[in-house]
Amino acid sequence: MRTVCIAITAFLLLSVNSRAQVQQDQAATTTPAAPAQPAPEKDALKFNLNQDGSRYFQFTVMNQTWVRFNESNPGTLVEGKPKDNTFDIGLRRTRFQAMGQLTDKVFVYFQFGMNNFNSQFNTGGNRKLHAFFHDALGEYKISKGNQLKVGGGLTITNGLSRFSQPSVSSIMTMDVPVFAQATVDQTDEFSRKLSVYARGQVGKFDYRFVLSDPFPITSNGTNTWPGISQNASFAQLGHQLQQQGYLMYQFFEHENHTTPYMTGTYLGKKKIFNIAVGGIFQKDAMWKYGEIGDTAYQDMKLFAVESFLDMPLSSKQDALSAYAGYFITDYGTNYLRFNGSMNPANGTTGINTIGGHGANFGNAHPMFGTGKVIYSQLGYLLPENFLKSKSRFMPYVTFTSADYDRLQGTQMNIYNAGINCLINGHKSKFTLDWQNRPTFEERGGRVEEGKRKNSVVLQYQIFF
Repeated sequence: MRTVCIAITAFLLLSVNSRAQVQQDQAATTTPAAPAQPAPEKDALKFNLNQDGSRYFQFTVMNQTWVRFNESNPGTLVEGKPKDNTFDIGLRRTRFQAMGQLTDKVFVYFQFGMNNFNSQFNTGGNRKLHAFFHDALGEYKISKGNQLKVGGGLTITNGLSRFSQPSVSSIMTMDVPVFAQATVDQTDEFSRKLSVYARGQVGKFDYRFVLSDPFPITSNGTNTWPGISQNASFAQLGHQLQQQGYLMYQFFEHENHTTPYMTGTYLGKKKIFNIAVGGIFQKDAMWKYGEIGDTAYQDMKLFAVESFLDMPLSSKQDALSAYAGYFITDYGTNYLRFNGSMNPANGTTGINTIGGHGANFGNAHPMFGTGKVIYSQLGYLLPENFLKSKSRFMPYVTFTSADYDRLQGTQMNIYNAGINCLINGHKSKFTLDWQNRPTFEERGGRVEEGKRKNSVVLQYQIFF
């Protein structure tokens, strides 16, 4: 009897277990599976050096390709032939970065690459030039937080403006206002100088103080430095250190502080509103003929006051980005320099020059000069799902107005308008930009504005 009871009990247990298994199998076949969750995005080229990732080493790459149509300034030559307009393809910037928080105190940053690589990149017969180190710096954090960091090396850490040290991978517009990189490729290496600096954030203040050792103008590789004249140019004799300072007050969130570079737009991910002042001073940086034909040295004194706003507007994930800056640029008596970003031309017939300060060919305009400059930009990040697209769209406009002494009261106004198609934020984006700019010529000793010219650029940026 006992054996029978044990057998019956075992049978019942097996039956219950089998029934439960069948019910589970039926539920598995009739209940829809939960959708697979996408794997979190990783920094593919970031290697953690400790368990929590506070120490790391990271690599990034960036490439900006331009396809451009440009109406040429009067007198433009391309390889010796007159050109009323040009169409070119180029690499505006190609960069490799390596950076790391090696210890709690030590940070290193390197950047290698090239700029402005198009068919007119080098007319000296060698097109395999000009990739170089943009940055090579080491930084030591003295405080527990970001209150005080000291660093040195080849760096863009600058005193004048946020656009003197821009994070070009995150800019809202197709290009930065290059005039704010005040000595670019004159006494620096594409805005970088050999410097020591202190920077930090104390309360709502963000500051940086820089002592730079500028390169001599005679080493900029052009062999076309202007000779001494009645108008100021960078001195070719003597050498002085350069002092820089920048102070910003942050009303809301703090800006990023990993590298010295300053973000263009946070695409609504931060609430930022700042006001700032900055300046650069270098004694005897410039020279000209004196009153009695001797050499007169002049100081370079640059000053800017600016405001930057970048914040979300609503639950629709739209955002506003705006900037306004006022620059006082004293390079000495009547200093003026023409420049055109990745200029598609390489010569002039000579009909469109101003007092030997540079040929206004291709897309060049008076970009740098002694005087005053106003620069502003405004952009709006459209709400998510605009036009039922997964991409985000951000139209923008910019305005540059310069009153340079050498232009004798003729205002230089440049207008830009464009739109970003953000496929994956700043990591993958297209930008379409239209620019309208002035031309200038000298007639009978007077500077006059000529016909205005246009350019249209399509840029594709990839950044990872």
